[in-house]
Amino acid sequence: MTTGRRGRLTVYLGAAPGVGKTYAMLDEAHRRRARGTDVVIGLVETHGRTATVERIGDLEMLPRRLVEHRGTMLTELDVPAVLVRAPEVVLVDELAHTNAPGSEHPKRWQDVHDLLDAGIDVVTTVNVQHLASLTDDVEAITGVRQRETVPDKVVREADQIQLVDLSPEQLRRRLAHGNVYRADQIDASMSSFFRVGNLTALRELALLWLADRVDDALTRYRADHAIGGTWPARERIVVAVTGGPETETLLRRAARIAQRAAGTELLAVHVLPTDGLPSTPSATIAAHRALAESLGGVFHTVVGEDVPSAVVDFARGVNATMIVVGVSRHSVWRQALLGSSSAEIARLSGTIDVHLVTHERAHVGTGVGSRYSSLSPKRRAAGWGSSLVLPAALTGVLLLVGRDDVALATDAMLLLAGVVGVALIGGLWPAVAAAIVSNLCLNWFFTPPVGLWTIAEAENVFALAVFVVVAVAVASVVDLAARRTTQAYRARAEASTLAALSRSVLSGDDTAQAIVQRLAQTFAMADVRLEERAGDRAPWIVVAHESWVTEAGPAGGAGRAGVGEDDAVTEVAIDDRHRLVLAGRVLPASDRQVVEAFGAQAGIVLEHRRLREQAAQAEVLERTESTRTALLAAVSHDLRTPLAVIRTAVDGLASPDVELDREDRDILTAAIADSTYRLERLIGNLLDLSRLQTGAVRPVLRAASLEEVVPIAVEPWLSGLALDVPEDLPLVHTDPGLFERVVANVVSNAVRHSPPGAKVLFTASATRAAVELRIADAGPGVPDDRKATMFEPFQRLDDTSVNGLGLGLAVASGLADAVGARIAAEDTPGGGLTMVLTVPREPAPNSGRDDGMVP
Repeated sequence: MTTGRRGRLTVYLGAAPGVGKTYAMLDEAHRRRARGTDVVIGLVETHGRTATVERIGDLEMLPRRLVEHRGTMLTELDVPAVLVRAPEVVLVDELAHTNAPGSEHPKRWQDVHDLLDAGIDVVTTVNVQHLASLTDDVEAITGVRQRETVPDKVVREADQIQLVDLSPEQLRRRLAHGNVYRADQIDASMSSFFRVGNLTALRELALLWLADRVDDALTRYRADHAIGGTWPARERIVVAVTGGPETETLLRRAARIAQRAAGTELLAVHVLPTDGLPSTPSATIAAHRALAESLGGVFHTVVGEDVPSAVVDFARGVNATMIVVGVSRHSVWRQALLGSSSAEIARLSGTIDVHLVTHERAHVGTGVGSRYSSLSPKRRAAGWGSSLVLPAALTGVLLLVGRDDVALATDAMLLLAGVVGVALIGGLWPAVAAAIVSNLCLNWFFTPPVGLWTIAEAENVFALAVFVVVAVAVASVVDLAARRTTQAYRARAEASTLAALSRSVLSGDDTAQAIVQRLAQTFAMADVRLEERAGDRAPWIVVAHESWVTEAGPAGGAGRAGVGEDDAVTEVAIDDRHRLVLAGRVLPASDRQVVEAFGAQAGIVLEHRRLREQAAQAEVLERTESTRTALLAAVSHDLRTPLAVIRTAVDGLASPDVELDREDRDILTAAIADSTYRLERLIGNLLDLSRLQTGAVRPVLRAASLEEVVPIAVEPWLSGLALDVPEDLPLVHTDPGLFERVVANVVSNAVRHSPPGAKVLFTASATRAAVELRIADAGPGVPDDRKATMFEPFQRLDDTSVNGLGLGLAVASGLADAVGARIAAEDTPGGGLTMVLTVPREPAPNSGRDDGMVP
């Protein structure tokens, strides 16, 4: 059946065996058939349950396919039979089942995909413990490792998922009544897998897994229908993280709220300014991220010009039901003048609940120390020192010049320049101090009456006030620009490093080892390791390792490598199976972000390597399978024919009922000899091809003369050859035994395709670097478009040859490559094919080679 559409998949999901998935599937089949749908049973496992057997009723059931495995006949879903029957709907039980060896697919869910691709709707069943992502959780609950699993993606992509739910008590009653397992299995099952605790936990896993799937569907529906409002289908709590000291209190309070309802999600969001540069120390944000993740939440960073609007927009985007925000740290008078973020979030939230949390820092002000500065302690100390020294020095210069020669405005401008200089050195607050000191100097030394703090003219009072305001404003701008410049330089350096890394990864020039080397060099770490593990409980294995030797040790001594006792160790997770481990200096949080980006690139490298390995393995398997298929197709005739001739001849010779004269016996004996020789050649070629494909050929190259190669190679076909091989040809550098096989296969191919009575011309000549053998026949030749493939296995001219598997030239080509020779095909003038064998000459004794042997 070809409908042009993909079939629909319906999955009945259960928490444990015996909840009634198969029975519910059969119920649906009866309902669909009652509506006129063509429904058949592809495979249903009743496990001897009477109710299930009775529920099958008169539904059409397709026969199963029989598969023999180790002397036992197994039954599996017969996919070809289903495709031939082409129903509208087919029932296929136990989606996670592993097929018997020899089946087309190893897993039943792959069979189901074939049916869906054919446009057939499939109804199937699966238990939650068979979902691949829950394997570890199920093992932790039940103590049993599930061997049969199905990828979550297969079930998630189902068009419909029906949960078959049964309480633990009901399921245990069914088990006790013999409705699930045989009587001899009930007691053991009740005390092991079917304990109340196990069933309750599995039931919760099934409900939560299905809730996630339903939530994904709801998100897609809201996006498809452009629904921006909040639908409180699931509790989702958003915490507004400011980066201040109250953040820990907010996260813990939100986590306690989330724990009140199972399945509630916790999301923390931190808003960056629109320039994307942080206003909070990276170490603080990193600590808050770690705390949120330890509490079971997810940390998000967004960019927004207005913090309240950004928080509310994020909450609406994730369909949140509550926003947790802290009481403002600003003082009451500042809130009265400027408002607070928490109040603005409550005003903008609409239908989203806002939970206001008080804390120790509420209403006490942000404090001077809360402003983030990227300046070093030395810079800040120099700034505070210059806030006193620079105004005093400038005042001294002005006094030396003379008060009468310089106007007050000039004095103020020069001192304002000093304030700007202090801002460049030490940041904002030293500049504010410098502005105050400069204002006092202007008042005492330059504003009439001089030497007094009083000011005679009101205009000068205004000028001094403006000076302080302008000085503070300019210092603030200069400080902000200086910090942003520092951060921009750092961001540019990080971006340049990551861009170089990305280019090397994308170009394929980088490896995991190169990444750890670059990490060690960039961050001056003593030791960097990239580790991976096979599973959650498997040990970590080092994939790439680099010990970086610095130019000088901690005390300026000799460099060192490796991990010392006092070295700090930093672990950066790439994913569940990979991590970076760095040892050496303490890594700042800002550097950690770059290391995480390196880790992401390392993950890409490992994934590319895994895909390349899989592709190489698939290519080998495909080539092997192609060879096997071609071999089986050819063996049916090419090996059977000589065997049949031998059997017939032997029967004739051994038959007591047949009187044979000497001539007949000679004919039968010659047939046996000829067929045996053909078998030997075929089997020899097969073995040679196998050795070539597995890399088992190990040539021993040495100086050799063609006289020890050619006569032996051409002896069986001397009657069909015209030899022209000069005796003075130079020695060649090859493996004589393997090169003999090359020559024999080429000559055999030429003789076999030559017309009756026509001889094959075998000539040899020497060039400066090689000896060239030319084997020319007068046969039908090979078209130009076939010359490119004639050296591949199982290639025969027009596929009409009954003499051989078409392996001769393939083996000859492979062996020629192994011994350093080349083989090529040319057209023979006047018709036919000329094979050209080029083998290198043995180098002269003074070429630097000690002997003729190459290991």
